[in-house]
Amino acid sequence: MASVPLKPQYGPTLGQLLTPRWHAAPRAVRGAVIAAGGGLVALAVVAALTLLPARISYGGVAPFHFSYRGLYRTAPAPGQYVLVQHRADGRLEDSFAVSPLRLPPYAGGLSGELPLYASGYIRALSTRYADFVLRGEGKTRVNTVPAYDVLYTATVQGREVYGRDVLLLPERQGVRDGVAIEMLASTTASPRIGGPVEVALAGVLEEPLETFTFG
Repeated sequence: MASVPLKPQYGPTLGQLLTPRWHAAPRAVRGAVIAAGGGLVALAVVAALTLLPARISYGGVAPFHFSYRGLYRTAPAPGQYVLVQHRADGRLEDSFAVSPLRLPPYAGGLSGELPLYASGYIRALSTRYADFVLRGEGKTRVNTVPAYDVLYTATVQGREVYGRDVLLLPERQGVRDGVAIEMLASTTASPRIGGPVEVALAGVLEEPLETFTFG
């Protein structure tokens, strides 16, 4: 597309003013300017990629995916599918892990089975974490899918944390395979989080839970 002619009273343009100086500048100076421009472009690309959310997709018997930002993917603990965390000065601030969940054979609806399964799940948590205190449990939803909350406080890696684990299975008759979403937030991670029930309602754990979807 041709450029629109500039009226004489509005000239000269900045490009016209700088062109003689550009050609008169030493080759080294021009090279440095070009390199600096390239560096700025690269920096802008890196910044854009940093601001964009990352995405994890996982296959298996209960495939899932979710997005996250402000967290960093790390090697999962034995028994976990995936793990993303945020650390400050080497200390745990926030953690989002997904582990397999398999229900025993059951009759009736999932809403009646999950509380029964949760009782054993809570016992396992009490042996895993120091200073474990159950703060509550009950039905919840993740992206309209019925689920079950386990809320607690504990000490993890020397820090007091709020814990919220969500037991989640696909909406399917007789389903037995799902996931346990294990979320930890230090008690100082966010002033907007004042207890385990508020974990993932604010802060960096909000996005991965909100975007968590089976399939």
